[in-house]
Amino acid sequence: MQDNSHWISEPTFLVGAERSGTTVLRLMLGHHPKIAWCSEFEYATDLISDQGQFPDLNRYYEWLETHRIFRATGFEIDRSLSYPELINSFLVQKQDIEAKKIVGATVHRHFDRVLKMWPDARFIHIIRDPRDVARSCLGMGWAGNVWFGVERWREAEQLWNHIKQIVPENRRCELSYEELIAEPVLTLTRVCEFLGVPYDQEMFDYTKNSKYEFPDPKYIAQWKRKMSERDVQLVEKKIGNLLVERGYEPSGFPTIEVSPIQEKRLKIQNWWGRLQGRVERLGWPLVIEYFVARKFGSKQWQKKVQLQVNEVYQSRLK
Repeated sequence: MQDNSHWISEPTFLVGAERSGTTVLRLMLGHHPKIAWCSEFEYATDLISDQGQFPDLNRYYEWLETHRIFRATGFEIDRSLSYPELINSFLVQKQDIEAKKIVGATVHRHFDRVLKMWPDARFIHIIRDPRDVARSCLGMGWAGNVWFGVERWREAEQLWNHIKQIVPENRRCELSYEELIAEPVLTLTRVCEFLGVPYDQEMFDYTKNSKYEFPDPKYIAQWKRKMSERDVQLVEKKIGNLLVERGYEPSGFPTIEVSPIQEKRLKIQNWWGRLQGRVERLGWPLVIEYFVARKFGSKQWQKKVQLQVNEVYQSRLK
């Protein structure tokens, strides 16, 4: 059993919408000789209520049994700990396993909830052009159109606005995906200064043991080449003033209105697109079994099917 007695008072959390560069930045941070970084840490926040109430521990243990990302960590669960202590122990284990001075984690949603456990937490916020994020979410099968594809970005940025109101500036670091790709050394130097460590060239060694490439400017503003005018208009309509607030230039296309009927059509299209994405990755038999098990099956059957789904998704990761 790991020594989980140490309380990490000021962990750092990398926050931002999925498909915004969080993975590549996390890989860079994790390859620094003095930084250990957990991947998606939502298993620490998803079951905390909006009012800040921690989940029942027995329910939480059961939930973790089929949580794909948590299971991949190999972290041990000490059932003698309270919820905050248990979550802290996961960071301690990561720190001990890699024997590094600094530890942090990536959180894409509900990242304000970490403050319930760590009032002095620090945040690194990365943002990417929402038009590229929306397009990328379609490619992942997470949405059936850009109207819903940009929703994760909008929610993350609205939450970041809240964080900026309650977390002092000296505990916040902001950067863009575009900066990281165009000037990686300069940007990483700034992030390292925030973390209190010197920049290290080893941060680029992630290319040796992952499928992620060295930063390439071709990934910047792909929407200009690959998105239709209509899709760009839908994204810009959905997020409103947040585009300009985050420093991105509007396309210049005419502003459109989306009627209630059009929004219903977009919702249906989104449902169908997500279903197609699941089928493409899992196949019809497993998709059908998953939905039937969730609706009518026993807990044992649900667990069995969820673990099968996890195995498929885990095999597709970069």
